[in-house]
Amino acid sequence: MMGSNSNSPTTDRLAVERAMNAVRSIVRAQRINTRAIELKMGISLAQLFVLQHLAERPSDSLNDLADRTATHQSSVSVVVRRLVERGLVSRTPSATDRRRIEITLTPAGRALLVDAPTTIQRQLMTGLSTMSAEEQDELAALLERWLREARIDINSPPMIGEEEGESGPAGT
Repeated sequence: MMGSNSNSPTTDRLAVERAMNAVRSIVRAQRINTRAIELKMGISLAQLFVLQHLAERPSDSLNDLADRTATHQSSVSVVVRRLVERGLVSRTPSATDRRRIEITLTPAGRALLVDAPTTIQRQLMTGLSTMSAEEQDELAALLERWLREARIDINSPPMIGEEEGESGPAGT
């Protein structure tokens, strides 16, 4: 009689297939969402994601906005800079604390959001919010381990839809 490991290769193959299908689904959704947003709005997916967060409420710092977008501060800083350059966001000293910079939508930024589609980031974060804190932590730990084992750098990645050195809508 075979031991419990007899199903291991099949189980491993199916688990690998499920994991890879999940990654492919995320990549496909991100690619479709990116194209649709760039064509419809002329901005990057990441820029729309930040604009939508600022529409919910202005930010009193880059760190606050990074927390709200679940992104590293340096990554969100790049996106905010591009939005400021396009006149969609303004950065002004706080009225209550001159050391802080308030980040708010401009009228042009608010106008751009009319009929804006939902971003893949929002969909993913909404999906995560349905999981318990323990499930979220387990998923994060497993994904981080997977990427470490695959030798993929996980330090300060750019926002989804805003790659380093991009030209075109994201880089403008």
